[in-house]
Amino acid sequence: MTLLNDIAGRYPRAISFAAGRPYEGFYDVGSLPRYLRTFEAHLENDLGFSVEDIRRTFFQYGRTKGVIHHLIARHLELDEGLRVDLESLVVTTGCQEAMVLVLRALCRDSRDVVLTAVPTYVGFLGATKLVDMGIRPVHEGPGGIDLDDLAEQIRRAKAEGLRPRACYVVPDFANPSGVSMSVSDRRRLLELANQEDILVLEDNPYSFFNTGEQRLPTLKSLDQARRVVYFGSFAKTAFAGARVGYVIADQPVTGDGTGTKLFADQLARLKSMMTLNTSTVAQAVIGGYLLENGCSLEQATLREAAIYQTNLRTVLEGLELRFRHDGPTKSEPSVSWNTPKGGMFVVVTLPFPADDEMLERSASAFGVLWTPMHHFYSGTGGSRQIRLSFSALTPQQIDEGLDRLAAFVAETR
Repeated sequence: MTLLNDIAGRYPRAISFAAGRPYEGFYDVGSLPRYLRTFEAHLENDLGFSVEDIRRTFFQYGRTKGVIHHLIARHLELDEGLRVDLESLVVTTGCQEAMVLVLRALCRDSRDVVLTAVPTYVGFLGATKLVDMGIRPVHEGPGGIDLDDLAEQIRRAKAEGLRPRACYVVPDFANPSGVSMSVSDRRRLLELANQEDILVLEDNPYSFFNTGEQRLPTLKSLDQARRVVYFGSFAKTAFAGARVGYVIADQPVTGDGTGTKLFADQLARLKSMMTLNTSTVAQAVIGGYLLENGCSLEQATLREAAIYQTNLRTVLEGLELRFRHDGPTKSEPSVSWNTPKGGMFVVVTLPFPADDEMLERSASAFGVLWTPMHHFYSGTGGSRQIRLSFSALTPQQIDEGLDRLAAFVAETR
């Protein structure tokens, strides 16, 4: 992120396919005080808070697990068919804090490891480094995580005396690859997790941004054995500036001398030592946003989803137009790309290494930014691949950006 921000700052006129930011066209600063008033009215009229209680909710330290947990639970029931125990839900400072808390709780010593499909979200890789937890990479194919390889990596880790604790997945339109898991593979993953006694860490920021097809069930909604720890975020659906996320952790935990509690209680205890509580003002803004949309993020994001569908189509058609005759030869491999059904990202494979130095050249000489895919691997990999993020662009910017990318590829090869 530092690299991308630095290059974008030095080349402000470059068209950026780099940052995975949500679309900004519908943002309205005037909506923020309205959301606060909506949430205030909810506290007074729906929850019966006194004036003193309302003032304290906005201005004082808040409940460690959060103050909008009941509204998040209502959204999950409406949009995901998922009923959650309110005490199993912890509102966090962005989804990133949720990842750090969960990994910190799972990592007792150097024998504990987490598995993840690669390529994977750089924020998760960063979270593992913060808590000094080892990663076992698992192959990712066009249908998401390779379950046969996952079983093999678990077997190998155990044979080496390690403790595989969990597997991190983004089942819908993964960042950076854009791939999605089928329902049958989701069920198989849960069966494997139960068989091998590991948790599944499900991250779900993109599922509402599909191409109009029916959304697939979350892993958490299919989970019958409390194997899934569910990460949620409002960064892509509402707005990233609020920095509000959450985690559902309904697994029973014993062994601390206080009887059986929920995993969420352990996470809340850790959070109280890090951030005390998530900003109550930020939560109130998101709470008002949820209330004004009937607590349905699917309905709230219809306009954004339409934008992303148009942009995805523009990118895929634009790549086809510019590179469809780019057939492989012995001397010049082809340009190729995947075709996600939604989300915010497309991965392009280039006929030459696409490292940070090459990104600098693309920005300075051709005015187009992208993300080198090697950053999304825990080891080596992705050296000739780039991620194109199209969420914050217009179709006109996409076309101009693809023209610049085509010129860059032609010149470089």
